[in-house]
Amino acid sequence: MRIGAFVLGAQFPGQQQDEALDRAVREAEAAEEAGLDDVWLAEHHFVSYGVCPSAVTLAALLLGRTRRIGVGTAVSVLPTTHPVALGEQTALLHLVSDGRFTLGVGRGGPWVDLEVFGGGLAAYEEHFPEALDLLLRWLREPRVDARGERFRFREVPVVPRPDRSAVPHGGVRRSGGAGPPVIVACTSPATVRLAAARLLPMLVGMHCGDEEKARMTSMWRREALAAGHPPETVESVATRHVSAGVAQVADSHDEARESLLKGMPGWLREGLGQHVTVDGRPRSMRDPVDYTRLLCELHPVGTPRLCADRLAATAERTGISRFALLLEGTGDHDATVHNVHRLAGEVLPLLR
Repeated sequence: MRIGAFVLGAQFPGQQQDEALDRAVREAEAAEEAGLDDVWLAEHHFVSYGVCPSAVTLAALLLGRTRRIGVGTAVSVLPTTHPVALGEQTALLHLVSDGRFTLGVGRGGPWVDLEVFGGGLAAYEEHFPEALDLLLRWLREPRVDARGERFRFREVPVVPRPDRSAVPHGGVRRSGGAGPPVIVACTSPATVRLAAARLLPMLVGMHCGDEEKARMTSMWRREALAAGHPPETVESVATRHVSAGVAQVADSHDEARESLLKGMPGWLREGLGQHVTVDGRPRSMRDPVDYTRLLCELHPVGTPRLCADRLAATAERTGISRFALLLEGTGDHDATVHNVHRLAGEVLPLLR
């Protein structure tokens, strides 16, 4: 089992943006110091839900400040960046970090980001598979051209090429060759099918319960086999799915729950409420208090034993044994670092 921190760089009400980023960096450094396995970095634009606009940039900083821990993006939003630019950055981080970097990519949402960065709604609704395939070719082939609907360019050499002799962090290699590991955020059956066809592991969201995650992993396995991938390879890649969640360790379940209910609803209300759709479509938002309560019931929130039991139960029910856990739910710098150390020092030993 691999346990990592899911770092959003969340700006809680009353905080400055630099405070949120400083907490994100300190949390990641604490994760390495405490003994967690990974740090996963989120990316958002124009909202206080998360004030990191470039997960790969923050990943570069953290890879330079750490020596052991895996660092991944959760996720880099593919419709708002060029796949070749992201591929070049990924190859660079893979090479200079001795394989500690994992690229997570996702579709994002129908937000105004698409207008600002020039992809338009089609980049979100239609062209994600084309962008993903171009990115994967860049990470796997020595020379690449593009003749798709969105991307068209002559053949160019891939520089720098990912080191084909390096084993990715964690010792797990993708089918088809070396290079940086890639995961895909999946929130719909279409994206599950896409990830399975490309034999890429999934990142599944914190809003999902164990039953839904189990259905997604079963669907992924069926679709991967239907695409013709060898069963042994499918099972190997399936071990690299990642489950996002929330973790808050305290001396009692009530104490952990109340600490999150005190901080998270205000952050969710402000941060998620700032999203603007690119085409004016109406959007609904979960009630922040009810959503926080749901997260407390779904995820490891409570005593060390309760947290360990919930992680073990999710792994057993879903087959997912890698976790990206939001640890900054109180919004407080010192409390976040303390939560990191309690998770690593009191929960992990019960799992291992």
